[in-house]
Amino acid sequence: MIPDYRHDPPVLDEGRLAHGLAVLAARDADLARVLAEFGPPPMWARPPGFPTLIHIILEQQVSLASARAAYEKLLAAASPLSPQAFLEFSDAELRAIGFSRQKASYGRSLAGAILAGQLDLDRLAQLDDASARAELIKMKGIGGWTADIYLLMSLLRPDIWPVGDLALVQAARQVKGLSGLPSLAEMESLGETWRPWRAVAARLLWHHYLSAPGRKSR
Repeated sequence: MIPDYRHDPPVLDEGRLAHGLAVLAARDADLARVLAEFGPPPMWARPPGFPTLIHIILEQQVSLASARAAYEKLLAAASPLSPQAFLEFSDAELRAIGFSRQKASYGRSLAGAILAGQLDLDRLAQLDDASARAELIKMKGIGGWTADIYLLMSLLRPDIWPVGDLALVQAARQVKGLSGLPSLAEMESLGETWRPWRAVAARLLWHHYLSAPGRKSR
């Protein structure tokens, strides 16, 4: 029996991912071609919580490899990584780990907000997409892209579309055969055709992008 997903599922699992891929492949020949060539994309799930948000902040405007290296240094210096543990690092220690002054400030602000009860990460799982995103972007240093990646990978929401992600934009240009990189408005318009499985479409586009020779996994 085909499952009934007319209402947005609260989180993706392997079954819902497969169903979303089938829906998108039937709807969009370009995505069907990517699926046929590369197979299903990984889930790329990350555990919800403070450490993952710090990791995503580290990924802002840098390579995934350099962000991963800094994050692994951070985990080696503080395990488990908690808001309190993060606040115990000096500026010099955070610089040595790989934090810029700005990202250290973002991390401190996030840690302080969690400890002060201004942000309840556990509660985000109970909120709809728009409300959860709004709670996150209240925080210093957490913009739309950071919030979207957290909702997509940690809360596993099925209909998140991180239009500001450069790899996603590049993949959309390649898969759709566009002459140039699509604008944010064009990305929004493109994503509308893939509702309510835009996060599945994003994973498939990333899969295409990362399957090119020399690309690294998310």
